Amino acid sequence: MDADVLVIGGGNAAIVSALTAADAGSRVLLLERAPVHFRGGNSRHTRNIRCAHDTGDEFTTGPYPFTELWKDLCGVGDGPSDERLAELTIRHSVCAPDWMAAHGAHWQRALSGTLNLARTNRFFLGGGKALLNSYYRTAERSGITIEYDTKATRLEFEGESCTAVHTEDGRRLRASSVVCSSGGFEADLAWLGRYWGEAAQGFHVRGPAYNDGGILRELLNAGARQAGEERGFHAVAVDARSPKYDGGIATRIDSIPFGIVVNRDGRRFYDEGEDIWPKRYAIWGRNIALQPGQIAYALWDAKVQGAFLPPMYGTYSAQSVEELAELLDLDKRTVAGTVDTFNRAVDPSRPFTMAHPDGRTTAGLDPPKSNWAQRLDTAPYFAVPMRPGITFTYLGVAVTDQAQVRRVDGGVFRNVFAAGEIMSGNILSTGYLAGFGMTIGTVWGRIAGTEAARHALG
Repeated sequence: MDADVLVIGGGNAAIVSALTAADAGSRVLLLERAPVHFRGGNSRHTRNIRCAHDTGDEFTTGPYPFTELWKDLCGVGDGPSDERLAELTIRHSVCAPDWMAAHGAHWQRALSGTLNLARTNRFFLGGGKALLNSYYRTAERSGITIEYDTKATRLEFEGESCTAVHTEDGRRLRASSVVCSSGGFEADLAWLGRYWGEAAQGFHVRGPAYNDGGILRELLNAGARQAGEERGFHAVAVDARSPKYDGGIATRIDSIPFGIVVNRDGRRFYDEGEDIWPKRYAIWGRNIALQPGQIAYALWDAKVQGAFLPPMYGTYSAQSVEELAELLDLDKRTVAGTVDTFNRAVDPSRPFTMAHPDGRTTAGLDPPKSNWAQRLDTAPYFAVPMRPGITFTYLGVAVTDQAQVRRVDGGVFRNVFAAGEIMSGNILSTGYLAGFGMTIGTVWGRIAGTEAARHALG
């Protein structure tokens, strides 16, 4: 055997699996498709994790008990795909921060402002890249073998077991257990096109082009059972001027709750103030994906300018709504009419605040704006164009409580485990909570690593 446990992938779930398996005494080999300076997949672009906790501490401002996190998860999209596995995830999240700290994670005080995450989420000092660097340093000290620029291309099966992993450079690697933590298929636009048609060509991929679902495809072809919605993904609104791949968190647009959004036809199409940003920001990628041309425009005025994270590529600005629309190549009369209709519907009887949902809404408007509704009436006016920015897909493989990959015939692969985005569809359906992808990766990485080592060591 080349290893007791072979881990495919290099992001959070993969390195957590590798560290956990090594802690259990396994010889671990990790295959990272990217070069060392791009290691880590989507996890490079993260900055926090959402975990249940009964008390606040130096890095969270108050308690966030199981019941509240469960309610929050049930309140986004269509709720959890598998309530039992989602409950398991939340319960295991409680001890995740201590494990992370013991393996190199460092924390920083919560960010303030309009993100509303200070109580619910823990922020990594230096962000996801720094977290991964710390984990990899720990992995090297633990004797884990890490191979970069190494693409796993084929899984070889005999009956219910994976007997070898083939690599692009022609090797056939053997291990007692295999952990698949190689992400989703968001970078394969042709695969996305099966479910979204030509609209997929308008999507941006926030993470690396490496996440093409190759290992997921191998598992499905070998008889793994699917989990998750085919059209399901975590996608946010990103600047339409950002790179097609690997733009990361810096390209996200955070102004949506504090202005209005119009489509290519100059019309509003969704409630911009439905809920606080961490619970609702991830629906905007899908919202825009359903619009003509897969493009939309965020508009706001001088009253809120500078009160949220600024767009990375700057803004369009003008002294009138009509001039702004012309800069965006939109019909100025339609956009001006949309803004005028919105302004007349705003109920000014409640005070405006960005600190929490303020109940300041519109009357008789379809779609309504449920919070943070205030007139766009103060020049200059600002705008940015937006595209759907996909973080990861939800369609993946079904797993057991022990992270074993389920088969369509009702059995399991005896020595194949999955963690992270490749199995996130067991937990997530159509919605997303900020920081919960890292929760899934950490919790299930630990489960997969533990069970893979147990199988390997007998």
